[in-house]
Amino acid sequence: MKHSAVFLLFAAFLTVSCSSPVRITEKDGFVSVVQQSGPELGYCSGSGVSLICRGGRYFKDLDRDGELDVFEDWRRSPAKRSSDLVGKLSVEEMAGLMLCSHMQNVPGTNANHYGGRVFPESGADASDLTDEQKIFLKDNLRSVLLAAVSDLETQVKWNNNVQSYVEGMGHGIPVAILSDPRHHSPSSMEFEAGSGGEISVWPKALAIASTFDPSLVEASARVMADEYRAMGISTALSPQIDIATEPRWWRFDGTYGEDVELTADMARAYCDGFQTSPEGKRIDGVWGYGSVNAMAKHWYGYGAQEGGRDGHFATGEYSVFPGGNLAMHRRAYVDGAFKLNRGTGKVAAVMTGYTILKDQDPSGENVALSFSDRFIGRDLREEAGFDGIVCTDWDVTYDCTDLGCWGKGKPWGVEDLSVAERHYRVLRAGVDQFGGNNETAPLLEAYRIWADNSSEESARERFEQSAYRVLLSMFRVGIFENPYVDYEEARSVVGCPEYMRAGYEAQRKSVIMLKNSGGVLPVGKKAKVYMPKRHYPETFGPWNAHTEDRWDYVVSPELLSGYFDVVSSPEEADVAILMIEGPALNIGYDEADVEAGGNGYVPVSLQYEDYTAVNAREVSLAGGNPLEGFTNRSYRGKTTRTPNRDDMVQVREVKAVMGDRPVIVAIDATKPLVLSEIEPYADAILLSFGLQRQAQLDVIAGIVEPSGLLPMQLPADMETVETQLEDVPFDMECYRDAEGNVYDFAFGLNWSGVIRDSRVEKYGR
Repeated sequence: MKHSAVFLLFAAFLTVSCSSPVRITEKDGFVSVVQQSGPELGYCSGSGVSLICRGGRYFKDLDRDGELDVFEDWRRSPAKRSSDLVGKLSVEEMAGLMLCSHMQNVPGTNANHYGGRVFPESGADASDLTDEQKIFLKDNLRSVLLAAVSDLETQVKWNNNVQSYVEGMGHGIPVAILSDPRHHSPSSMEFEAGSGGEISVWPKALAIASTFDPSLVEASARVMADEYRAMGISTALSPQIDIATEPRWWRFDGTYGEDVELTADMARAYCDGFQTSPEGKRIDGVWGYGSVNAMAKHWYGYGAQEGGRDGHFATGEYSVFPGGNLAMHRRAYVDGAFKLNRGTGKVAAVMTGYTILKDQDPSGENVALSFSDRFIGRDLREEAGFDGIVCTDWDVTYDCTDLGCWGKGKPWGVEDLSVAERHYRVLRAGVDQFGGNNETAPLLEAYRIWADNSSEESARERFEQSAYRVLLSMFRVGIFENPYVDYEEARSVVGCPEYMRAGYEAQRKSVIMLKNSGGVLPVGKKAKVYMPKRHYPETFGPWNAHTEDRWDYVVSPELLSGYFDVVSSPEEADVAILMIEGPALNIGYDEADVEAGGNGYVPVSLQYEDYTAVNAREVSLAGGNPLEGFTNRSYRGKTTRTPNRDDMVQVREVKAVMGDRPVIVAIDATKPLVLSEIEPYADAILLSFGLQRQAQLDVIAGIVEPSGLLPMQLPADMETVETQLEDVPFDMECYRDAEGNVYDFAFGLNWSGVIRDSRVEKYGR
């Protein structure tokens, strides 16, 4: 590491020799070059990278050859820089660009090592690179998915450690840090005006869809992009713009609901917000140092899952289209994500869906989307004209060894191929990147297959095509100039009070009031309020997630007492408030059913009471997997139990004690639900999707007026759920409450009654 005195002399030398003002500073081994006539440059003092001066401007000599190459010249367009660099790369370097890593936790899990030891025993800093990360970075991988990190300071240090580690390798290509959505929080988190946080908290996709306000989505995306760039993140694995036409689907709450028009508008706004760089930070049009590449997912039809099962599992590898409605699912892309307003044109990247679109390929082929010439090569590339990055969802090329597997391979429809042959199929389909693949070996083997089947020249040309697209996304957002971030700057941006306040206001706007019998809401501050503890049942989930059985308050008594006069029993209360959750779901498959002689498939229920699927199909629309000896996945006549049935029981028990005194039920859900078991026992009902519960309290207390609208239908019963068509929106009989209101798409109440504003006029049915 050089001393600051040396850098002062170096700065003076550069000013004289290049006759342009420059300020050079070093901090923790990282050099910052701020110049008046060009972008800020950043590099690691120990990487071997130095500066080149041309025409009074400064550039990084990334390949350390003493020459200013086109790809090192930030005055050139991102397209020209990408073209220049891709021609210099080896096949191995290009293969690394075509990988996106497995999910990375910082610090690592017990599956990771630091100098051969697990983290607690290693003495390593949380921000140090794992042995495994060093291996795949040496293998030229340059897109890393950051799944979880302990805190902001660790994230900043880890990002800088990653960038400095690769900077001296090869052509100095930086690492693109990718992230799934991370601007959500536990519902119990409390908001305090003027306070900051780890990151701003915004409504989930389904929740913000409840506002029916694309301008709010764009504003939220702009804030998220600002925070992402401050943390070193340059690619967002979002938005999820699947049309959620199947109400039982596990991933429903990641979508904008079941309406394609609303989803297309939300998708366009989201991508514009993320990809548009503020003035003063622009490089190419509106791309620039404030941009984040968006990756829309999942191309397409993923929201039409038979029985609500999901493509993460072999039991849910089929999307079905009994209504012949596949083309509608495509429109969220071609009418939304591919028609942006702010100048970047189209979303930067598209992620393919996991599933097989059952019998939708005219050729008769039934393979998952990542392997499909029809749906990628022809439909996405040729017909839709998409020339950005196409990335597989994670782990599609690896083997799956059991039907209920999680975190293993998902090679639906191509199980008979080798891993390398699956990579080859993906390449032939027109995909650029392999999600969840840390190893270049199978991709390089796919290169050899291509060369043997065609020619070496053709194989290299195909790799160059994908490498160019990946490099273009990096040059557009400026990480070649400076991939480093500063903790003090990040702390002033990420979770700042202004952004926290904006996110919380958006949460309040997304609360939906479904019922307000007799105008019991809002509740006055002097009211005596009873809120019981909620039963949190023991649960088991993906990635070995486990929660203990317990009873606990949904919001703290201290927070509640800031709104009302809190009492300890319903007998003392003027009003009872119960905060519950929507019915908890299973994945539609149960090993216990197999052990009992069944096929393993069970119903997915949207009600609290035990549910028997008497109206389910006798023969499933799709089925068949090499791990199964049958194709009929029907669950007709089987019964499933909802883990959180006690939520319904508690509402009824409290109402029995309260009598004529109001009972207010605030529900936090992840998808549609059957309300016939709750509504008759509630005088008022609020519905939200993954918010801080305090936002619901603000509505209950009248601090804000409810304005949210339903982004989907709420079914009258499970019979209408079973008989609806998985690919068709708005085909359920909706629940009608005691007030005569029908819980249909775009329904919601405010203090005056049913909302009938411009949003309802534009999107309502």
